[in-house]
Amino acid sequence: MRVAFLVAPEGVEQVELTEPWKAVGNAGGEPILVSTAEGEVQAFHHLDKADTFPVDRTVSGTTAADFDALVLPGGVANPDALRTDGTAVSFVKGFFSAGKPVAAICHAPWTLIEADVVRGRTLTSWPSLRTDLRNAGATWVDEQVTVCTAAPGTLITSRKPDDLNAFCTALLKEFNA
Repeated sequence: MRVAFLVAPEGVEQVELTEPWKAVGNAGGEPILVSTAEGEVQAFHHLDKADTFPVDRTVSGTTAADFDALVLPGGVANPDALRTDGTAVSFVKGFFSAGKPVAAICHAPWTLIEADVVRGRTLTSWPSLRTDLRNAGATWVDEQVTVCTAAPGTLITSRKPDDLNAFCTALLKEFNA
């Protein structure tokens, strides 16, 4: 299983990238870091700089057809940057158009809202996104993990780093990893 991890050049919450990445790798999958620019991405521990990670591919050099699933880590700045990049938004939309599973945690649903793929779905997120998601036509719930199969392609969502164990368990199950 080839899994794209889409992040902006900076602002991803490190643990929301590294824990699902390890889970996919430990299950025998191939995690691939995709970003909007070549080079490295700068991760954060909340508002403090953390580690950097090498980009494997850029969104302009790949499509959803190259992968079996997508993970969208959070962090406040990360999805905010992604949702303003048309190529990144199209990349995300491609997974839904192809009916491939997508997992998003924390603030990552901002990118899903921009891709217009939450309407009619039930999901969770960091609580401050509740109104944004409802305004975009989603049903927001305050749960550790939510698996929505209301449209082509399963959507797995979680609220925050404390939910990572449940998030990783659900995404591995839904990714058939």
